[in-house]
Amino acid sequence: MLLEISTTHKPATDLGFLLHKHPDRVQEIKLALGKAHIFYPEATENCCSICLLLDINPIEVMKSKKGMRSFLKENYVNDRTYTSNSFMSTAIVKAFGSAINGTCHTRPELPEIQMPFEIKLHAINVENENQIDKLFEPLGYKIEYQKYDVDNQFPKWGKSKTVTLSLKKTTTLQELLSQLYVFILVLDNQRHYWIGNQEIDLLKRRGTGWLGSHPEKEWIVKRFLKYIPELTYSAKLNILQDEDVEDNEKQKKEKEPNLHQKRLLKAFQLIKNSHSETVLDVGCGEGKLLKLLLKDSQFKKIGGTDVAFSELQRANEKLYLDTASPYIKDKITLFQSSLTYQDERFLDYDAIALVEVIEHIDEERLEVFERTIFNYARPKTVVLSTPNSEYNVTFEKLYAKEFRHDDHRFEWSRKEFKNWCQKISETYNYSFEIFPVGEEKENVGAPSQIVIFKK
Repeated sequence: MLLEISTTHKPATDLGFLLHKHPDRVQEIKLALGKAHIFYPEATENCCSICLLLDINPIEVMKSKKGMRSFLKENYVNDRTYTSNSFMSTAIVKAFGSAINGTCHTRPELPEIQMPFEIKLHAINVENENQIDKLFEPLGYKIEYQKYDVDNQFPKWGKSKTVTLSLKKTTTLQELLSQLYVFILVLDNQRHYWIGNQEIDLLKRRGTGWLGSHPEKEWIVKRFLKYIPELTYSAKLNILQDEDVEDNEKQKKEKEPNLHQKRLLKAFQLIKNSHSETVLDVGCGEGKLLKLLLKDSQFKKIGGTDVAFSELQRANEKLYLDTASPYIKDKITLFQSSLTYQDERFLDYDAIALVEVIEHIDEERLEVFERTIFNYARPKTVVLSTPNSEYNVTFEKLYAKEFRHDDHRFEWSRKEFKNWCQKISETYNYSFEIFPVGEEKENVGAPSQIVIFKK
């Protein structure tokens, strides 16, 4: 197993600083099932090349409990110790840990500099050459690969699946190593270790900044996680965002979550801190709060309901429920209903969430809603948010006494909201606490307000 990385950046010896490896020294690092040698065939001002050569002990691999049967199909006779695979990916992280994490203490400016790189990855198994193109081409790599005969003594036997891959790209070393780490595992698609939830965290870390915009991102996630349903589903929720690339870039620049995100995060935190394990999101829309709940193992049963069937369809798509594992499908239920009906499906939840929902109800029907939630369903916890009408004066395009949305039937001031909460507390025997959501301004408060009712 051999990986070569070269650059003609001026001065090219900056590569040594980035990798924390001195060009005049041959280094050896110990791996779990062998060792890796690191050396520089060339190190001048004009060109610098580094090699990572793996020496994996096949006997130790067989003896190791980490050696999985699927990985070692042919027992002692196999290509696992000679072709670039998961051994190489783990060696990249161990040998070049600082570089793949984007740190350089001696020259902190270097990790941000894009450099022209040439990479040669020897002997990697590829099921189909098109997989190489679909991985690397969208990221701007120039690609060449050399195929080999199954046996050069018998050319009629055809070509093997093993190729030597040559790549060229101008990029940062951190991005280059991160993409190599992921794509080696995607192309070979076998492992010398067990796969678990930690692989999702690894993929998220190594895919930061590029995976979300890759046209083959879903295929990459599935291959990286070996098509294990529970892991691929969790990865879709945690890594693959539904927003387009422009929205993602905008969020990166803004850093601060928008008001709607703040509401959802506050509602989620209040529910989590209430120690609820079963939660119903009433007026769930496309399922943004449901997504937060699904990511947290604290919640054992999750429900989502909306009066609009089209919104439930969107939630089903965005939560990938059609392809979810049976465990996830048993955990979450989506159904069409209205919060003015006493629906038995509202029963038996620890908490009910209503995020920006009640302002869409006619005020004269609020009592029906109140009886449905606080008298009929009677959860231990209710988390509810609604706009603060006092804040509307800060919106330039909003006329006096105009609501923020055409579909709003009313909007309450902070005092009106507190009075309503007090009435609910006294009528249905709940305690309550109100919190502002968003940036507070003098005299008008925050743009939104959220309350938690507790039994």
